[in-house]
Amino acid sequence: MQPLLLLTVAATATLRGALALSPQFVACQVQKPFGLSPLLGCPPGTIFVSADATDKHAHFDKVQDAVLSLPEFGSATILIAEGEYQETVNVTRKGPLTLLGQLPLSAISAVDAPFANRSDVPLKQNLVKIWNNTFVENGIDDAQSSVLLVAPSFDAALIGAGPTGAPLQPLFGNLDFKAYNIDFENRAANFSISQALVTDISYANASFYGCSFASYQDTWYTGRNGSTYVVDSIIYGQTDYLFGFGTAWFQNVVLANRACGGGLVAWKGTNLTDAPGNRYGAYIADSSIIRSPDANATTVTAGKCFLGRPWNDLATTVYLRTFMDASIEPVGWTPFDSARPVIMNTTFYAEFDSTGPGGNTSQRIPLEHILTAQEAKDFTVDTVFLEPPQWIDRAYRF
Repeated sequence: MQPLLLLTVAATATLRGALALSPQFVACQVQKPFGLSPLLGCPPGTIFVSADATDKHAHFDKVQDAVLSLPEFGSATILIAEGEYQETVNVTRKGPLTLLGQLPLSAISAVDAPFANRSDVPLKQNLVKIWNNTFVENGIDDAQSSVLLVAPSFDAALIGAGPTGAPLQPLFGNLDFKAYNIDFENRAANFSISQALVTDISYANASFYGCSFASYQDTWYTGRNGSTYVVDSIIYGQTDYLFGFGTAWFQNVVLANRACGGGLVAWKGTNLTDAPGNRYGAYIADSSIIRSPDANATTVTAGKCFLGRPWNDLATTVYLRTFMDASIEPVGWTPFDSARPVIMNTTFYAEFDSTGPGGNTSQRIPLEHILTAQEAKDFTVDTVFLEPPQWIDRAYRF
């Protein structure tokens, strides 16, 4: 039997017992035995990136160089070899793009503990790490500090200031961006530095599988008209580390509090005349909120971290079946700042079936909606995105 066929059969046979793997891509992602091409099992035309200058199979040594080599349209796949890549990855093309992080061969038979509803989860690390160390200073826009940008133009990526943000752009970018098993990190960030973004997904559809995203303030941004889906992943942060304008679904993720500041989520709603019927907001389902292993011991203590605060008065945030450790503030939610000291009734905050020490909803603010089981059925991936999203890998196992 040919080596490729053996590898594919082994991957398929063991995948049923594994987590954080894609049936479509696992044969491509696993590292190959010495002497075999790393592109065995990959989709035709896959581009291989390796930080190892001696790797004779590599087409590029930077992910961004590989992205820039692609035409505007047509599906493309980039396989990234084990290693660290200090760069900014900026995707402006419309055509579908998939980034695959290499996996150890042992991954196809490993059974990891699931993340959801646990406070003692092992925070996994991937073999591929893409990072940069730019932070917000000298008046630059948040977007200019991001490690990963998926947006059709510079103006479309801009975040802007205040409750309305940057001007609405009349364009749309990538229709189907996917990333698997990659750690994205902004290493400029620490407890004292303010904004240092990891992602900026604006005017695009993007989904992430088995990844991690690490910063302190403003880790994750889903921008205007952006739609994002994150599954089986870890997000590290301190202040407003999930923020945005668009529609974001987080499934089976770990939110790891490095410190407590503002809220975990700071969302901006948008006047629905911009997109009638859209259900803008952040939706966290079947997930866990825990104290990060690298947390600041003086700031992550019992009852310190808020679930969210409204970046403007049309914000929406919903937690579904989420484990919350003791770091969560019993009232749950807080006003944005002293200039806007009241959470308005146009803000929609809701929970269903929260568990753990921080999941006790008896002291939550009166404005919050504690959903019934029937009401919670209105919040699913398909209803939030208004249709079954074709850009999500529903075969992914987690």
